[in-house]
Amino acid sequence: MAVAMAVDALLGWPAPLFARIGHPVTWLGRLITTVDTAWNRPSDPPAFRRAAGVAGALVVIAVSAALGWVLQSVLALGWIQFVLVGILAWPLVALRSLDDHVAAVASPLQAGDIAGAREAVSRIVGRDPATLDEAGIARAAIESLAENASDGIVAPVFWGALFGLPGIFGYKAINTLDSMIGHRSERHEAFGWAAARIDDVANFIPARLTGFLFVLLAPRRAEALSCMTRDARRHRSPNAGWPEAAMAGALGVRLSGPRIYHGSITNEPWLNEGARDPLAADISQGLTVYRRAMLLLAGLLAILSFA
Repeated sequence: MAVAMAVDALLGWPAPLFARIGHPVTWLGRLITTVDTAWNRPSDPPAFRRAAGVAGALVVIAVSAALGWVLQSVLALGWIQFVLVGILAWPLVALRSLDDHVAAVASPLQAGDIAGAREAVSRIVGRDPATLDEAGIARAAIESLAENASDGIVAPVFWGALFGLPGIFGYKAINTLDSMIGHRSERHEAFGWAAARIDDVANFIPARLTGFLFVLLAPRRAEALSCMTRDARRHRSPNAGWPEAAMAGALGVRLSGPRIYHGSITNEPWLNEGARDPLAADISQGLTVYRRAMLLLAGLLAILSFA
């Protein structure tokens, strides 16, 4: 997993490679879409659709983990296996991509280009960008940075460190299932129930680990720890509140709060209520905390591998 993080930090997922073969997550997306189309029938009763969703999620996860097991089982043992497993795991670690997308919001916002910043932030969050001022854009970018550090890097690396390719392949299937069908829409309220619950379980430890990594590298360590332990449970998600609250305390800003999705206001509680609103400079500071935390994680993995 340390190798995977290093390769991704250096290369990301090159655009020419994506144009030529796509990305493993897009391949997973096609499998999930196939299962959703075939098994999620609106004419079926909700209980049947929920059962079909359980079966569908387990099939996708099992196929992904089995593929990882087959690939890992045919690799030579020793140091060459570490390198090859790392290279195969590399596409599933979004270290560089997350940094690039959040930095793309910070640059225009610091230059006073609100329209450019809104366009950039619309690529990483679902809220209506036209309603966001500087504080709203900065808040959305920092929240996305904190949450996706857990879902996109720490969680896949955690499961990969425990179980190798089956662990990281299986986790990525879980996370992609949740992204595609684990939401409360009319179509997926029942069918996506299992995907959302499995994702909650899979991210329970990684989310808290991410929060503590942010605390350790925070410029305001005591405030980060206090905010995380106090406010994490106020978040609508059982997991996302941990890294987000830690980042809010680390930067001395308030996150979450009311936001607009598709013209409707969603009243979310504040994390670090009473603190100031974030500005463009806080995105850059958040990126610094994130980079240091990921470097610490990679270093810990390297130490464990030698030990």
